[in-house]
Amino acid sequence: MPSSKLLTQVRQEIRRRNYSFKTEQAYISWILRYIRFHNTTHPNEMGAAEVEDFLNDLANNENVAASTQNQALSALVFLYKQVLDVPTLKLDGLQRARKPQKVPVVLSQDEVRQIFYHCTGLPHLILSLMFGTGMRISEVLRLRIKDIDFEHFYILVRSGKGLKDRRVMLPNSCIPDLKEQIKRATKQHYRDLKKGQGEKLLPKALHRKHPGEAKHLGWMYIFFSDRISIDPRSGLKHRHHISDRYIQKALKQAVSNTNIVKKVSSHTLRHSFATQMLQFGYDIRTVQELLGHTNVKTTMIYTHVLNEKGNFLKSPVDAI
Repeated sequence: MPSSKLLTQVRQEIRRRNYSFKTEQAYISWILRYIRFHNTTHPNEMGAAEVEDFLNDLANNENVAASTQNQALSALVFLYKQVLDVPTLKLDGLQRARKPQKVPVVLSQDEVRQIFYHCTGLPHLILSLMFGTGMRISEVLRLRIKDIDFEHFYILVRSGKGLKDRRVMLPNSCIPDLKEQIKRATKQHYRDLKKGQGEKLLPKALHRKHPGEAKHLGWMYIFFSDRISIDPRSGLKHRHHISDRYIQKALKQAVSNTNIVKKVSSHTLRHSFATQMLQFGYDIRTVQELLGHTNVKTTMIYTHVLNEKGNFLKSPVDAI
């Protein structure tokens, strides 16, 4: 088995590029699976043919989804290009797993109302923000006090997918509960400071540039955890945000108390936001910016949802 030196190099390169911790975990896992698949041969002694064999086995024998195969491919391309300095991999024999063209599940206003009726407290606020802004669950949970602008009614989403910042609207109906949650976060911040635990985990390099910044209130997570934990990368003891599992569980429980038969996840609220924004008459480019999509083609999937419902494109015969 290759020494841990290789994996250390991979981690260092991932962190240098400011990739998320989840991406780091996924890439390390795929690289280890690739090495074990080839009887612990070092990647320096392998190349495109071995990568193809591994990925084809995932597609044909493991029967993985196309997105899973693509993630494995991304991890191995990163390994060879960024760590081992192999600029290209010619994967002419790669057999791509089929990626089905799925139309996302969306909820009607009434279905969302049913879910919210059976959801209270913090989960209700977080789910409301997701449906009201189109933010991903990770983006909502990472919100800090300084990201909310009550005066101009917007939320700043920092380092979303693709490490892009964007602004989304601040729903009026969420303001009272959000202000109350920020009050709770503020009190917790000052309690932590008194105990010598008020230092926050800051984005890359800010610790070095502004040493005292980590103790400022603005960096406090709005949806803070009830316990202090150790960051797996920096080793810093700090108060992180709550787990997404807590919100997913609350959503699942709320859905189970309704008569909704659709498969609902937290991402369904994001799909529902996009679809209803188009129904309200907002143009596709506006919705693209709010969702943080790089390519408008990604956003176009929601027009297909509307087409299926028959309430977006109208047949000319209906006008006769």
